[in-house]
Amino acid sequence: MSVFPLWLRGGLMLAATAMAWGGMFPVMKPLLEHVDPFTIALIRFGFSVPILIAILLFIEGPSALNTQGKALRLWWLGTLGFFGFGVLAIFGLESIRSEHAAVVPALMPLISIVVISVRTRRPPRPPALLAIALGLAGVALVASRGDPAALLHGTETRGLALVFVGVTSWVFYTLAAAESPSWSGLRYTTLTLTLAVLSILAMQVIALALGAIKLPTLATLVSFTPSFGYLVLLASVMGFLFWNAGMRALGPAHGVLFINLVPVTAFSVSLMQGYIPTGWELAGVALVISALVLNSFSTKRQTSKAQLASING
Repeated sequence: MSVFPLWLRGGLMLAATAMAWGGMFPVMKPLLEHVDPFTIALIRFGFSVPILIAILLFIEGPSALNTQGKALRLWWLGTLGFFGFGVLAIFGLESIRSEHAAVVPALMPLISIVVISVRTRRPPRPPALLAIALGLAGVALVASRGDPAALLHGTETRGLALVFVGVTSWVFYTLAAAESPSWSGLRYTTLTLTLAVLSILAMQVIALALGAIKLPTLATLVSFTPSFGYLVLLASVMGFLFWNAGMRALGPAHGVLFINLVPVTAFSVSLMQGYIPTGWELAGVALVISALVLNSFSTKRQTSKAQLASING
């Protein structure tokens, strides 16, 4: 029997993952001065795949590598998720501060509400609508530093838009996991990521042929070994494993709150690097966190009422 209760282990794993993802943005920002987004994504995911396959084989056996006739669907979902969040978000990071980019992933639960509402043709409940409005307002405050008119021009808006599209793509990818309810999160992640790497590689070849990017030298890549090690081992392998396990331990309502640590970690790293955020930026982060907390507790209350009604009914 473990010394640590399940909720504590789950919380520690989710906190470690969220902090690793928050630190990912400051780690990638200096890389972009020397390495193109396609190469960063290929190294990050390409080295993660064999590690995840080995873990999947050890835990679930060779049968877990069987796509069960879903190879084309898995390829599309993997491309959507890992190219979207793994490449588009990096392109967006090129033109914005790392801590600003890190605020957008905290909107994932709120974006999920919008996507599900459109699919089911049921408008979000008032608390969810308020949470969405607070979250968007928070991101706008962070990006504009209190001057919303600044969002109408400049590269900051373009960068945020790319990160937002990448995060939204990840939401679609995550929701699609429900199509394979008998699969573990590890299996879904490993198979889709493996196929997505092929897409990223193909897109890099096209970009090279068009002259849109230039491959970095081997010496440049070697000089950034610690950064790539962080992206592969912490942000990817550990992140995927711990997030799935932590969410199973705590449940979505509580587990999703840990996504707040992503922007908090990114801003903390920036502070250690000497950046002093404005009051508007801090207020924006606080709004995003408040939005997520409001939505989480509103969802939990709604679920509790539904369970009570089913018992009484």
